[in-house]
Amino acid sequence: MKDIKLSIVIPCYNEERTIRSIVNKVMEQKKLIKEIIIIDDKSTDSSRNIIKELSEQNTEIKYFFKEENEGKGSALKKGFELSTGDIILIQDADLEYDPSEYSKLIKPFVVSNADVVYGSRFLGGDYVRLHFFFHSIANKLLTFFCNLVTNLNMSDMETGYKLIKREHLNKINLKEKSFGIEPELTVKLSKKKLIFYEVPISYKGRSYEEGKKIRFKDVLTALYCIFIYKFFD
Repeated sequence: MKDIKLSIVIPCYNEERTIRSIVNKVMEQKKLIKEIIIIDDKSTDSSRNIIKELSEQNTEIKYFFKEENEGKGSALKKGFELSTGDIILIQDADLEYDPSEYSKLIKPFVVSNADVVYGSRFLGGDYVRLHFFFHSIANKLLTFFCNLVTNLNMSDMETGYKLIKREHLNKINLKEKSFGIEPELTVKLSKKKLIFYEVPISYKGRSYEEGKKIRFKDVLTALYCIFIYKFFD
C-alpha cells in the first residue's frame, strides 16, 4: 500500500461561499490524490458554475450534477460509484475539516492493516472550535448506540472524515439518501468484520448562519438507521 491513491468525494449543496476554497485546499495534497469527484446535489446558488470552472482548471477534478436534490447520502453513493482510487475519502464541501490532515488519516493504511479509518474530533486534534453543546451530546449518544450494536469503541461515528478501501465499499448496498448514510455506512462496514482505526483530527465547526445543514430530525433518522441496519437489513 505504499503507493496509495485517494479518491476524494465531495458532496455539495449550496456551498458557493466555500467550495472553491476547500477544493484548493484539497489540491494542495496533490501527491496523495488520484482524483477529486464533486457531486452537486442540485444546488440553487452559483456552486455549479464554480465547480465547472474548477474542473476546467484542473484535470484531476471530475464532477456530476444531480437532476434532483436528495441529500448527502445520495450524493455520496454517486461519488463512490465514480471513484477509481484505492481509498475513498469523504470531504465535506465546507471548511470544517482540514485537508492538510490527509497524511495522518491514511497512515493506518500505510503502516498497519486498516480497512476503514475515521477522523475523530474528540481524540485531541490540534484545534476544535467550541459551540453547539446539544450537538455534542447528540453526537455522543449516537456514537454510543452505534457502538452498542457494532461492538466497536468509536469516539465519533458522525465524523465527516471517513476513509474506506474501495473494494469494501463495492460490497455493500447503501440505501440512505440523506444524513442517515453515516450510521448506515458504519453499521454495514462493521458487519463485514473489517479493521477500523480512528485518528485525531482538528475541527472548525460552522454555525447555522454560516451554512450548517444538519437538524434535530437528522438525529432521529440516524438513531433509526443504527438499529434498522443492524437488525433488519
